Amino acid sequence: MNPKHLELIEETRRIAPENVKVEFSGEIIIMQAAPSAIHQRNLDQVARQFAGYVPADHFASQNSGLASPQTGKSRTPDLTILPEDVPEGENNEIPAELALIAVEIVSPSNPENDWVGKVRDYPLMGIPLYLIVDAREKTVALFSEPENGRYRQREDAAFGEDIHIPAPFSFTLDTSRLLQY
Repeated sequence: MNPKHLELIEETRRIAPENVKVEFSGEIIIMQAAPSAIHQRNLDQVARQFAGYVPADHFASQNSGLASPQTGKSRTPDLTILPEDVPEGENNEIPAELALIAVEIVSPSNPENDWVGKVRDYPLMGIPLYLIVDAREKTVALFSEPENGRYRQREDAAFGEDIHIPAPFSFTLDTSRLLQY
């Protein structure tokens, strides 16, 4: 990543209000306000289900910064699963390719960030699975099999339907308790 970009990211994070999340995708800085109670409740519902399936040498982390210097991208998924011995880089960011999955609860104020920007960025950053919970539309989508900078597979479910989360988790996510915005 360009040193000037790193300085800009660091300065933006320093001056951003405490309840604002700052991400970087190429030349674009994305800032979002703190999430709503429904967002947090849906995230908790998903995180609780993952808890029993996290590999022994990994842990679940919410809002950890993932960086991919080779792609010039820095993203902060709502939930990710990381190795216990994960190294932290500059700005406390973690190498993105170590994440087993990125989970996002779609923001009603900026859905394009999750549906376009992160669908584009996460496979480039080396993240093998990307789960999107869209409480606006009452849907869940799982992207998998990254190849040549994009995900090759996509599975969709409506709230109330189950969706299979593949290895290394290998469980069925129950979406029946997720709430719509």
